[in-house]
Amino acid sequence: MTTRAMDRIADVRAACDASRREHQRVGFVPTMGAFHAGHRSLMRVARDDCDLVVVSLFVNPTQFGPNEDLSAYPRDPDGDAAVVAAEGADILFVPSVEEMYPEPGRTTVHVSGLTDRLCGTRRPGHFDGVTTVVAKLFSIIGPCRAYFGRKDAQQLAVVRRMTSDLDLPVEVVGCPLVREPDGLAMSSRNAYLTDAERSAATVLSRALRDVAECVRHGERTADTVRRVLVEAVASEPLVELDYAEVVDSSSLEPLEELRGEVLVAVAANVGQARLIDNCAIAIAPDGDVDVDLGVVNETRA
Repeated sequence: MTTRAMDRIADVRAACDASRREHQRVGFVPTMGAFHAGHRSLMRVARDDCDLVVVSLFVNPTQFGPNEDLSAYPRDPDGDAAVVAAEGADILFVPSVEEMYPEPGRTTVHVSGLTDRLCGTRRPGHFDGVTTVVAKLFSIIGPCRAYFGRKDAQQLAVVRRMTSDLDLPVEVVGCPLVREPDGLAMSSRNAYLTDAERSAATVLSRALRDVAECVRHGERTADTVRRVLVEAVASEPLVELDYAEVVDSSSLEPLEELRGEVLVAVAANVGQARLIDNCAIAIAPDGDVDVDLGVVNETRA
């Protein structure tokens, strides 16, 4: 099977419509490229689940602020195309900015509440750019399953709420956060790190493991859990903490006491890179604790 590269909305829409007419399931993996093993994992789940797999590669300018890294964002179009082909995707959709935004837009998709905290307070307008472009992509692809990584936990929550509120015919599937063997959460922005910064950045995953241990040992006060996270990150001088929060996984509202589905989220600046990481904690009524720190990628493929 050969991956078809497409850069026109009409061609991608026609291909997806043709597949559904054959009663085939369409899978969609939206990305900004610079692929790593986390992206590969999304493509593999989509390939296992679906008959037609579409991967989009579009560095969306509307989700970058004026002082952010749009021009420097890692790009490797040839390498990315090779990855998509190796993972067996059927279509690589690589639209130009002009194709996606042929004229200045007058419509923006905004999800209130969920975008008012965590990364939303640090990156004004970011999530409006995300939800608007995702809504456009969902409109292009049509009814499908769409795959997102849980590393971007706030983005996943926002996209799920948008999809539900707008009754979009898309099943949003959250896939595990993928880590390097030393614990660093995989991110295209890791390419910005020097060797020393790369080593220092692993403090984020170590801090989350410390949080997991204190919760497993019975801690349920959110302020205490947050303090454990902050103190662990502070031990690494090359890492500048942006935020450390303990929130409800769905509403993203801050918690006083850990119960139900909990998200522990952290963001930090390391050199030129702004990195995010998280762990999900489920606390059952009987007190059982399940911690999801993601999965470790043991291969270099």
